[in-house]
Amino acid sequence: MIPTPLANRLGRRVTAHALHVGDRINTTGFEGDALSAVPLAVRVGKAGVAVLFRYGVVVLINLSPEEEVTLLERLSPRIEGRLTRFEEETATAELSSEIEDQVQAGGPVQLRDMSPERLLVIADVLAKSVVLAHDEREAAKVLEIIEPFAKELADHGRTRRNRKGILQLIGNALLVQHRVSGRVAVAEKPDALWDRPDLERLYARLEDEYELKERVDALNRKLAVVAETANTLADIIDTRRSLRLELIVVVLIAFEIVGTFYQIYAARGH
Repeated sequence: MIPTPLANRLGRRVTAHALHVGDRINTTGFEGDALSAVPLAVRVGKAGVAVLFRYGVVVLINLSPEEEVTLLERLSPRIEGRLTRFEEETATAELSSEIEDQVQAGGPVQLRDMSPERLLVIADVLAKSVVLAHDEREAAKVLEIIEPFAKELADHGRTRRNRKGILQLIGNALLVQHRVSGRVAVAEKPDALWDRPDLERLYARLEDEYELKERVDALNRKLAVVAETANTLADIIDTRRSLRLELIVVVLIAFEIVGTFYQIYAARGH
């Protein structure tokens, strides 16, 4: 956890910058002054904190732009499946004289103190938010690809796409499901709450502010459509293959019948 001197150096107002940089971040053996183990939080500079989430997100708290660039360069070899476009989310937290932590819509998060646990709760919500943003974008891409196909089926009752095109659609659908499903357990509460159940209200308020549950439900509905479409495409391929096999069988039977009649005719001719 963050030692008290560092918490004092954070000042009255800090900015948390979340970046979704890749599919995974290898945090094993990452050198630095570890402030938390799960998630891994390390001290950066005199008054900065970096929180690393294995599912590909880093949350930078109270870092200058130069410190952010330096840290991301250190992390680069540890990033698997690096994204060409980073999803970002920024939140500001400031000390407040209120008895309870407050979350204002569109405003800074009001904290009773800059305790490590409070900062980790904020980092957890931001990390989940940027991953959801990426997954929402990926699901939307596949739905855009699927829409013309669905319209073609609705208008004509058939598709002109060949087997390769249909397989590509299935591949895109399955790829999104693989990337999204189960990668981040958004419904799970951060580990910091195990030791500090008094912060559950802060987490609940942040969860509502970033609409995590609603976004997960909407994403699951999109994934259900993707899954149903993939199954439909697979059925179309199976149907085409069955029809093709049936046609081949019919042709072979016809050849056999023609051959038999020819043999009979030839035998009568002799």
